[in-house]
Amino acid sequence: MRSPAWTWDELLLACTLVVNNRWRELRESDSEVAELSTLLRSLPLHDDHARALPQFRSVGSVSRKTSDLATNHPDYPGKPTRCGRLDKAVIAAFIERPVELSRAAAAIRSGIASEELSRIPEHPEEAAEDGATALEGRLLARWTLARERDPKLRRLKIAQARRLGQPLQCEVCAFDFGRSYGKLGEGYIEVHHVLPLHVSGPQETTLEDLAFLCSNCHRMCHRSRLGESWRTPAMLRAEIQQSGTRPTNAI
Repeated sequence: MRSPAWTWDELLLACTLVVNNRWRELRESDSEVAELSTLLRSLPLHDDHARALPQFRSVGSVSRKTSDLATNHPDYPGKPTRCGRLDKAVIAAFIERPVELSRAAAAIRSGIASEELSRIPEHPEEAAEDGATALEGRLLARWTLARERDPKLRRLKIAQARRLGQPLQCEVCAFDFGRSYGKLGEGYIEVHHVLPLHVSGPQETTLEDLAFLCSNCHRMCHRSRLGESWRTPAMLRAEIQQSGTRPTNAI
């Protein structure tokens, strides 16, 4: 059995080493390569059969991957090694948005160190319908979705809104479940993080970090498109205005 292909999350972590090394490869003897090999073998992205393979994300394979990433940078003066489409996409993303990608890598490391990421099961919405992964990767998308579905946080956010006399309606389209569905929808609304983990870092969620959304707008805020899988309510309102339409559930 061959080792599975590298995922976006794994390439994100490997490319961070290359970027920190001034876009140069790292040798097998480098302590950071050995540390990353251990980390990659612990990520909850592959099944136990893959992780049991001796060659799976070995020190040698990690070093070779840093060579692929370093030699395929546009400014590399020599002959590049052969690499895949995803490798080149990660390189391009780091060149365009180095701060955000580095923060995403740091957040993944933090989530694994705290063991929080290892306890969260896979979520069907952590990747796009075509299997593509957005900028922050599957693990951070999984973590964000798990946080937003925390019933305690949602209850506290709703209680705060009622205490302040604020309506329980979507902050994008103003949809009100209670108004549309009567007693069935009374008191129901979904919550969405104002900042994604690759921007905020894995800090503790506060009520001010959450916004109210209807189910449709919430899904659109997380829908992957052009490498993005997260939007604020304001960003989604801008998308709607640009399209020149109104959501069918707007009131």
